[in-house]
Amino acid sequence: MTTQAPRGPLRFLNELPDPRRDQGKRHHLPDMIVIALCAVICGADGWQDIVLFGRSKETWFKTFLHLPHGIPSPDTFARVFARLDPVAFGHCFRQWMAHLAEVSQGRLIAVDGKTLRRSFDTAADKSALHMLNA
Repeated sequence: MTTQAPRGPLRFLNELPDPRRDQGKRHHLPDMIVIALCAVICGADGWQDIVLFGRSKETWFKTFLHLPHGIPSPDTFARVFARLDPVAFGHCFRQWMAHLAEVSQGRLIAVDGKTLRRSFDTAADKSALHMLNA
């Protein structure tokens, strides 16, 4: 995969209305969403994790994102995401997914993973069972 691959979501996220005032706005909304999406896909669980992920991959992100002031703080992520219009975000996200399905011509496979509840055995030091569906 090339470093240019993530440009796809940017085209659709540029249509998302930014809930912030222009005054004092330091970070581009699509940049923040792409960082958060990539971080969550890679296992981030909270704003601190998203920032840590963003900083660790900042060089790569700068190949296709603006990032004029680097990676936003956890508080900035929290404030912006709390104010996003979920309906508008859902619309942009669905457009992006529909575009991916169209350009992939059915070559993409949906993958879903689950951990079976109470399948671990602490006495025998066995971890939980994990299932993967494609």
